[in-house]
Amino acid sequence: VQLVESGGDLVQAGRSLRLSCEASGFTFDDYGIGWFRQAPGKEREGVSCISNTDGSIHYRESVKGRFTMSRDNANKMVYLQMNSLKPEDTGVYYCAAGVCLRGYVNRADLFGTWGQGTQVTVSS
Repeated sequence: VQLVESGGDLVQAGRSLRLSCEASGFTFDDYGIGWFRQAPGKEREGVSCISNTDGSIHYRESVKGRFTMSRDNANKMVYLQMNSLKPEDTGVYYCAAGVCLRGYVNRADLFGTWGQGTQVTVSS
């Protein structure tokens, strides 16, 4: 069971990045996928998640309108398109497999399998 993130980089504020998460070793369609991030000295927080049951996507308030999450079940891939990046978006971004529920984007305990993370740094 494995999740591998990629696409992190150092960018200036206002620019865009696209993160990818490749899954293997489990039945991808059976799991919701979440994106989480952790900034230095701060707790991990949920960014978005996508349900495997109805395809619904949920975002934390601070990224709504800027980030777009999508999944490709055929290729076992999940993406996070991040536009209009801000310095406060800086952190290590993780994808995780588990249960995605409306209103529970921040519930890391609902996700049991995690990737190793990819660093996103946004300079001002």
